[in-house]
Amino acid sequence: MTLEISFIALLVSIPIGTLAGLLRVSRYRSLRFIAAVYVEFLRGVPLLVLLIWIFFVLGRFFRMTPYWSAVWGLGVFSGAFVAEIVRAGIQSVPKGQMEAARASGMTYIQAMCYVILPQALRKVMPPMASQFIILVKDSSLVSVIAVVDLSMVARNLVATTFRSIEIWTFVALLYFCITYGLSQLIAFCEHKFRMDH
Repeated sequence: MTLEISFIALLVSIPIGTLAGLLRVSRYRSLRFIAAVYVEFLRGVPLLVLLIWIFFVLGRFFRMTPYWSAVWGLGVFSGAFVAEIVRAGIQSVPKGQMEAARASGMTYIQAMCYVILPQALRKVMPPMASQFIILVKDSSLVSVIAVVDLSMVARNLVATTFRSIEIWTFVALLYFCITYGLSQLIAFCEHKFRMDH
């Protein structure tokens, strides 16, 4: 459940973060302002508070289950960080690339889609992978809104066995195994990607 929620939340955060990241480098000041408000607000609010607010306010209004409240909470929160990753990736591409694309007759959107974003994508893959690992660790907070994940199971076990040190140590080791395994998989994929290009 922990990995499932994290993965679906990542799928939610990527389009949200990519759109916000593109708006952050937009030519229009109003769009840049909207994206900046989203990014700065979400980065400044604790995830725990956001999850509780989404579950008890938006969750009741839209009749969302705890599971989907957790997914949307994590996705929207992570999207703010993805937006900054995307923005940094786009700004790392030399400005001459955009100028050359525009000089060859491309529109701004075409140049962004076919020239800038493919180059930025290669640069944002490592930090995007790190964001997924952070998301897995952040998912431990979803138990506060009654999602049965690793933390919720541990909390229930502590309540029945009173062995808090042993159980939470085991949970910490499980999270370490998950995140270490993911980091090794990501490192392998990055190496393979570099070799293929």
